[in-house]
Amino acid sequence: MSETTLLLGGRIHSPVDAAATAMAVTDGTISWLGSDEVGRALHPDAEVVDLEGAFVAPAFVDAHVHATSTGLLLNGLDLTGCASLTEFLHALRDHVAEYPGALVWGHGWDETWWPERRPPTREEIDRAAAGAPVYLSRIDVHSALVSTALVDRTPLARSAEGWSDSGPLTRVAHHHVRRAARDCLGSGQRKEAQLAFLQHAASQGVACVHECAGPDISGAEDLVDLLALSAQGGVPEVVGYWGELGAVERAAELGARGLAGDLFVDGAVGSRTAALREPYTDDPSTSGVLYLDANAVAEHLVACTRAGVQAGFHVIGDAGVAEVCAGFRKAAEVVGVPALASLRHRLEHLEMVDEQQAAELGRYGVVASVQPAFDAAWGGSGAMYARRLGVPRGTQLNPFSKLAANGALLALGSDAPVTPVDPWRAVQAAVHHRTSGFGISPRAAFTAHTRGGWRAAGVDDGVTGTLVPGAPATYAVWDTGELVVAATDSRVQRWSTDPRSGVPPLPDLSPQAPMPRCLRTVLRGETIYTRSPEDDELV
Repeated sequence: MSETTLLLGGRIHSPVDAAATAMAVTDGTISWLGSDEVGRALHPDAEVVDLEGAFVAPAFVDAHVHATSTGLLLNGLDLTGCASLTEFLHALRDHVAEYPGALVWGHGWDETWWPERRPPTREEIDRAAAGAPVYLSRIDVHSALVSTALVDRTPLARSAEGWSDSGPLTRVAHHHVRRAARDCLGSGQRKEAQLAFLQHAASQGVACVHECAGPDISGAEDLVDLLALSAQGGVPEVVGYWGELGAVERAAELGARGLAGDLFVDGAVGSRTAALREPYTDDPSTSGVLYLDANAVAEHLVACTRAGVQAGFHVIGDAGVAEVCAGFRKAAEVVGVPALASLRHRLEHLEMVDEQQAAELGRYGVVASVQPAFDAAWGGSGAMYARRLGVPRGTQLNPFSKLAANGALLALGSDAPVTPVDPWRAVQAAVHHRTSGFGISPRAAFTAHTRGGWRAAGVDDGVTGTLVPGAPATYAVWDTGELVVAATDSRVQRWSTDPRSGVPPLPDLSPQAPMPRCLRTVLRGETIYTRSPEDDELV
């Protein structure tokens, strides 16, 4: 016998009925939407949930996360709030004193905001660490500060590309020390971190995350454990990606959706490892690093396309994007444009892309897995991008409108722990881009963070990620203020903001508006988060 739950007295975000106040869910599927009175008449025996005016919308999908690293940040040494080098060293000393002798796994330092404008030296790290192995990733996770005790556990780092005798480690040296730090974690500590992350994501209205794993990031065992944890239920669904060239059989063994995610073409702007056509403005001695060239990109695309597997790459700098475009052209000569487009291969971040490249990538049907919080944190004329690249280049990153206009499928994410899992803030940042003309409409941004995430993972049934009859009952309930149908600029037709147009409204996303508060998150009819009084005390 089927069981029906009837949600009443709310504001339902549905494209089929913008005025709906009620929604029925039967066996994990939305079975009806409409008014309270009709809902009661149609479902007299249903379990009734009084929404008390709350807003019900499709749950979010975070299209790029690193679960274990984020969970370790939630429970470990969080350096994102450090405002100076001195504050950083105090935080490290305090952590070591609280957990003497244990591995210190920390994340989030960003020297570009500090008055000293430099990271600590290894000597300073060693003094604060008191002999403990220390791994402290920069905010972009493309470089790290380490103690000598950790380096001693991985002697190969000293002769690897990216080694520094005193400063942060990058490139291959960074991969070595990260692997050594990862090996110091016990399976129990890792699983605890994964569960902490998934529960936190659910509390933010997220019902699905895309884990971007790989040999140099988290390891195969980590991905297998995370997928198994998700399969047990009670937490968000995890879509796994494995970043390794041509490893089609390996991806199948691990249960990965595809060979995509953080398969690095280049690095990141903050660590000066994103591959640029011209040198960094604040360090003309380097143009970053290119890990994969066009031939390697093409070979991976061809292998994955022939196997029917979604491929993808991490790419940020303009030289990296140029190699990716060249790789797609080479692959198209072998398998054809339609075959490439049918797999919806992914590009993570895709920050420095021009109009011609956006048009070309749109033709190949790419998914642009982007992070609006990057622009909120580092965009504009006075922040990190402009410091690293100069204002002319530094204000041209993350052109969401350009990508969308050229046919790329946008999927929004956080890249947690790089930026927090905070989907409404991400939607807001995508709308209010720091560069005029680069933002997208509230509806487009919200869709990219809900339905777009499902489509990026190959779920394209026309209903998943929306609240319509026949769709999976995957939604979140929000405490929020007035709902609005907002337009980004005067070019949007006036009818679309009129309540009579039938366009479902959204919360106010203006820069100073308070963001909605999640009350409940539901995945296919199963409640995976319910707000408690304790949650309110933590705010």
